Formats: sequence, C-alpha cells, structure tokens
Amino acid sequence: MAKKKTGSTSYDAGSIQVLEGLEAVRKRPGMYVGGTDIKALHHLVYEVVDNAIDEALVGACSRIDITIHRNSSVTVQDNGRGIPVGIHPQMKKSALEVVMTTLHAGGKFGGGGYKVSGGLHGVGVSAVNALSEWCEVEVRRDGGIHFQRYERGYPKGPVKVTGKMKSGEETGTRVVYKFDPQIFKEDIDYRFDTLVQRFREMAFVTRGVTIRFSDERSDREMSFYFEGGITSFVRYLNRNRETLHPVVHVDKEIENIGIEAAIQYTDAYTESVYSFANTINTVDGGTHLTGLRSSLTRVINDYARKNGLLKDADPNFSGDDTREGLTAIVSIKHPDPQFESQTKVKLMNPELQTYVTQVVGDSFGTFLEENPQAARAIIAKCLTSARARDAARKARDLVIRKSALESLTLPGKLADCSERDTAKTELYIVEGDSAGGSAKQGRDRHFQAILPLRGKILNTERARLDKILGNNEVKSLISALGTGIGDSFDLEGLRYGRVIIMTDADVDGSHIRTLLLTFFFRYMPRLIEEGHLYIAQPPLYRIAHKNQVKYVYTDKEKDKLVKEYGQKASLQRYKGLGEMNPEQLWETTMNPSNRTLLLVTIDDAAEADRTFDMLMGDAVDPRKKFIQTHAKSVRNLDI
Repeated sequence: MAKKKTGSTSYDAGSIQVLEGLEAVRKRPGMYVGGTDIKALHHLVYEVVDNAIDEALVGACSRIDITIHRNSSVTVQDNGRGIPVGIHPQMKKSALEVVMTTLHAGGKFGGGGYKVSGGLHGVGVSAVNALSEWCEVEVRRDGGIHFQRYERGYPKGPVKVTGKMKSGEETGTRVVYKFDPQIFKEDIDYRFDTLVQRFREMAFVTRGVTIRFSDERSDREMSFYFEGGITSFVRYLNRNRETLHPVVHVDKEIENIGIEAAIQYTDAYTESVYSFANTINTVDGGTHLTGLRSSLTRVINDYARKNGLLKDADPNFSGDDTREGLTAIVSIKHPDPQFESQTKVKLMNPELQTYVTQVVGDSFGTFLEENPQAARAIIAKCLTSARARDAARKARDLVIRKSALESLTLPGKLADCSERDTAKTELYIVEGDSAGGSAKQGRDRHFQAILPLRGKILNTERARLDKILGNNEVKSLISALGTGIGDSFDLEGLRYGRVIIMTDADVDGSHIRTLLLTFFFRYMPRLIEEGHLYIAQPPLYRIAHKNQVKYVYTDKEKDKLVKEYGQKASLQRYKGLGEMNPEQLWETTMNPSNRTLLLVTIDDAAEADRTFDMLMGDAVDPRKKFIQTHAKSVRNLDI
C-alpha cells in the first residue's frame, strides 16, 4: 500500500486556533472596520460618534463634541445617559468593561435600552478599543465619575471612581483613543474635510442635536445644528440649482418604523438621492431607496395619465426619466435594521420597500394634486428627459457598435497595448497631440495604451447625455474603455485595469482634468468606486547638478534642492508634458517603478455632488464666491 505524502505542516486538533476576546479584531480588522486604510481610520471615529447619536435618537443627548488632538488621538464626548457602570449579572464585572472589551455586547439587542440605533452589531466601540494603542473612557452617571484605561483592548485595571458629580452636572460619556500604528498603514491620518462632511450629514438627519468638531492639528473648528433636518439637507444640496418647487417633506411612522423623506426637483440633468438608516449613510442604498424611487415613478406616471399630459400612445416614463433633476433624502428609523455588513453600506429589510413606497407615494401624490403648476413643471422636465434619453440611446448604441479597434483607424487616437489581461493594462488619457506623441514613444507598449484628447472635452455638468454622446472626444473615450455609459455601463467590459488622467501642470491642464473627473463622476461612477481611476503626477522641475539629474514635484522640494546644490544647479521648469522627451516622460511619470499615481476616490458622494454642481454648473455667483474665498489659500499651495 502506497504511503500518503505529507507536507511540512500538520492539520490536527492542535492546529485550530481560538482567538480570545478582541484578538479576532486585531487579526482581521477588515471584517470589523473595512480594512487598515484611511477609510477604516475614519470608520473608528464614526463608530464612537454613532453611539452618541444613538443617545440623541432616544432624546437623551443634545450635544456631541469631537476633537482631534495634535498627537492624532481623538476625543468624543456627549451629554447622554452615560454607559452603565454597574456589575453585569452574567459577566460579574462592570458593564462598562463588558461594553468596551466584549464583541456583540451592548444595550441594543434586547430592545430596552434603545428604540432605534445605528450600532446593532455590538462590535463598534469594542472594535475601536481593540484597534487602539490606548483608550480611556470616563462616564458620568449615578452621581460619580467612573474611569477605565485600556491598551490594545486590554483593561489596565478595574473601573474606578475618580470623583463625585457636582449638583446639576450633566451625565455623559467621554471616549479618548489613539489608533494603533501597528494596525493601520503608515503615514495616514484623519482628514478634516472628510470628517466634516460626515458630521454635517449626521446633524441633518438627527434633529435637535448640536455636533461640534475641532481639529487641534490645524486649529479649525465647525459646529452643526439643523432645526429643519433633512429638508435643510435638500436645500443645502440645491443651493446652487434652480428649483421647480418647494421641498416636499413627509414624516410618518408605520409599525414602529419612522419614515422621513424630503423631495425637490431642479433644473439639473442628474439625480442627487441619498439614503440613511438610523442616521447612517447607506451609500449603496437598499430597500428604502428602492421604495422612494419606485413610488416617485409610479405617482408621476399616474398623474400624467390622469391629467392627459401623457397620451394613450405614449409609453410610461422610465425611472431614469423621473429621476433627472431629482434631489431627495430618505431617512428611516428602524428598531431592527438589517445591514449587508458591519460597515453598514446597504439596508436589506424587505418590508421597508413597501412602507416607503406607500408613505412617499401618498404624500407626493397629494402634493401634485394640490400644486398643479409644480406638477406640470415636473412632468415637462420628465417629457424633455424622455425625448433626450431616446436620442441618447440611439447615440449610445452607435458608440457601442464602434469597437475600440475601429477607433484605431482615426488618426491620432487610441494607441492600444498588446496585453489582454485587464488586471495588467493601463490607459493614459493624455492632453494634446504633442504630449500624446511623447507618451506613445515613451510607454511600454506591452501594457500601456495612450488616448490623446484634442482640446477640452464637453462640460458634462451642463449637458444631457444625448449631447454628450455627440462629442467626438467623449465618443473616443467611451469606445476605448469598452464599458458603455449610463444605464448600459458594465464594468465587466472595461479593457484597462487602470485609467490614468495625465494633463499638464497648468491652468488648462487642471481644467481638462476637472472636465474628465466630472464626466467620470456623473456617468461612470463605478469606475471611481471600484478603484480604477487615477491621476498621473508629472514633475514640475528638472534639476541637474554635476552628473546628477533629479526630478521634483513641488516648489518646496525644488527650493530645498537648489539650496543644497547652490548656484551651479541647472533648473528647468516643465510647463507641459510635451516639453519632456519620451525617455523623461517614461522615467518620471509612466514607469511603475518611479512614478506617483493619485487614486481618485469618493469619500462623500453628497458633498462631491454639490461641489461638482457648484464648480461646473450654470450658476456663476457660487463659483465666483468659491474662487474668491480659496484664491489666497491656493496661491500658498505647492502646485
């Protein structure tokens, strides 16, 4: 009988590893906070703040203070009821220690502590504790001040009383923690602007709470309080747009589930719709968002048919027709929300689609009946959209039929690569024919393709899809990528794993880059969301000294080297990509061993939406104000 071959490792009972307590979180942080990058770092803050928001949802908290200290530690303090500190009957230790050190422990499972809550997995604050170098919690309740310190998830002693509360002093919880550099990637730190957007959203969807955020690293501070709730949110998103009617607001409760929506149509060509569940931004939507969209489509079609605005021979408006120019927020408060994962990006409760459809449909239907002028304006918008969408479909079909290989016959257009494995291929979108020529000669033809653009593409923020698809540069771009566009966009057809925007480091180059980013954000957002879009970083200067040549990317680097080399250094400023010969362009900007690429991400879709609308839309005054406000700070940047 032949013997079984055995490897160098054995698999038996002793191979089974049991991770105690919070060790599992430290071993697999991606399962609990989504990874170890800056997004996960911000997620730590959100988990702690979500607990304070949960106190606000039950009316126990009116103020939340968040501070990033100079050493990048974070303090979150609220005036809620305070985490319970009594002895837990099962665990035989303070409930505070149980909450901070035990997964799936919290006051949100039995239904007695919270009617609605965002933190229903019970891993939030304990996961933060596990991924922190150190964490300190101070609780004011039951007449005393209670304190415990932890290091990498382990308590450094029992909960102790450090003082007595003064008469009339507020209860509450203060959590201070410092993220663990052993867990998170090097050289990452909190971004003020990203956190500001999240806290603004939280204040919009949690009426009656004041959120104060200060950053001691840059001495910046912001405070949010919105009495109007999500109605104020819609007005904020639409402040640079022409609106067709006042905000329609509905707030009802069905089966102990709170359903709130705010709806307003504008003159924009795209939709801006965002969904929240227990104040958490469900960025991938879910059943509540599906219910909102389907109810609007049904109500608009019913009204148009009933009032003869759609003829018998006319087809119904599609969902796309009824969403053009729509700005809407749907926010639900559910005692038992079912999220797709711990990061809570998608809501899965099946009953919510029915409830939201019913609530929004009744309210919006009544609004149309009582406001015929607004109803006609909305339906006129839908009719124009339907006609334009039909023209766009024909234009899109024409673009799709033209394969990327056919576009090679166009002079000066796509220079493809030989590699067919999309995980290895790259498409450089290059500004101008001269830069395109250098890029074609300097590239690695095996895996790098070049698509030169002549001039500036159409501003897609100010045009419908049918007009966009008539633009030759846009058609070449869609054809080269192979994904289709809009409704027919399919990431499976993407021919290049990396799509890299490479433009000159001047005003025109920045404008072209912004036009391209606007196009991708509006019509191919999944390209960004799935991490396929990049921005190349060509050098600003070539500095030669003796036998050394160095390329630098900022004025600060240039000043440092010039000071080091002295007057004998030869300095060349690159005004455009075309000034570099093919070898220089390869070595500095295209060689994977040396180059720097910026990955394009969307941290906050609502704020990105508003920013693109303000910078690229029709309204002049908001853009002028923005430029005047930021012109001074831009002059001080290393560009």
